[in-house]
Amino acid sequence: MKIVNTVRSRGRLTFAAALLAAGALVLSACGSSGTGNTSTSSGASSSSETSSRTSQSESTSSAGGSTESSTTGESNASPPANLGLMTPGKLVVGMNLQFKPEMYLDDAGKPAGYDVDLLNALAKSLNVTLDIQNLDFNGLIPGLQSKKFDMVSVGLNATPERQKVVDFSRPYVPYVQVLAVKSDDTTTPTLDSWNKAGVTITALQGSSAEALAQKTFSKAKVATFPDQNAALLEVASGRAQGSVVEDYILAQFNQANGNALKAAALDKPLDVNYGAWAVQKGNTGLVDALNTFLCTAQSDGTLAKLYEKNQGVKDFPPMPGGC
Repeated sequence: MKIVNTVRSRGRLTFAAALLAAGALVLSACGSSGTGNTSTSSGASSSSETSSRTSQSESTSSAGGSTESSTTGESNASPPANLGLMTPGKLVVGMNLQFKPEMYLDDAGKPAGYDVDLLNALAKSLNVTLDIQNLDFNGLIPGLQSKKFDMVSVGLNATPERQKVVDFSRPYVPYVQVLAVKSDDTTTPTLDSWNKAGVTITALQGSSAEALAQKTFSKAKVATFPDQNAALLEVASGRAQGSVVEDYILAQFNQANGNALKAAALDKPLDVNYGAWAVQKGNTGLVDALNTFLCTAQSDGTLAKLYEKNQGVKDFPPMPGGC
């Protein structure tokens, strides 16, 4: 079986945490190796430019340069007055565009992915111009604290540590961990079927998936790999019986490899958590506007539509209530 190396994990490394600004704040979502600081302005109308996810772009931030595009929203409408934006009419968003399919630079060097599509819709809803600032992951929260941008969109978990220095919207993206098995696997789909001696479960080394695998399959052998594809290849080739992985990464792998794997039909995912938008501390006006938009996008199907389009996963996971 030829396995095509197209999948790059968002990482969310547990060991590669970054110590941030004055308070040694630990970041553990979306581990990054991006470089530089690129300013890319993007109007809401640019969402149609999002490329398909047929190959894994390894583009990261490149130094310098900017791309201007049109303003957004209705021509006769004005942005809400209480958004607390640094520049009225412009929403500046810090991102790390190297986590395909969630956020990345397409072959033309334009921002693309689930986050970008959703931000374009947000900018149109608020009638503001979207200005994406692409920089290293470790600089995002410090940059937000120093008011380099209005918000951060990189799938952050709203941990108590982060909430001390920035505010968060309600969740906008789910992260679903599943057990990937061979497509012809006929094992009875219960955790006990894989949590036993003689079974090998793989995971990306240093990731949240590794910690989850160790906890969930404590009686099995957990083998870790520095490359996500290598961990999945072990299962596809029969050298391991399962792999703990996020559902969209499994979908990407299968698109390139003829549906070699499937998610085990357990009664529920191994784990579900959520990413939220971060905003400057105390900007309740923007938080309220983001939450209003996200509640609408959740109820009218926008989140599910963009998730399927970009992540390749048809079953959109349940999102938290509270709208």
